[in-house]
Amino acid sequence: MNRSTLHTVLRALGVRDGHYYIEGVHEPSPLPTDFLYLRRSRTTPGMWETGAYERGTWETVAQHAREEPACTHLLRLLTGTGNPPSGGNTP
Repeated sequence: MNRSTLHTVLRALGVRDGHYYIEGVHEPSPLPTDFLYLRRSRTTPGMWETGAYERGTWETVAQHAREEPACTHLLRLLTGTGNPPSGGNTP
């Protein structure tokens, strides 16, 4: 799954906009006080990072070599599962 698909899945699941930040796809402004995020690494070129933003500090939880595993990780952090809903009804 890519970042756009992740955003679509999170919206379908009813995850509130202020709970997450996805670089280039969903960047709330002004930034909420705290949220989980997915963005390109600021320290390692070519890597992606997932983490938590709290009170003005970006705290990296994990780095990923590709966008897809980073998306799956953020989905897991936000919902407890790394699997998008399968067709049909979504909660």
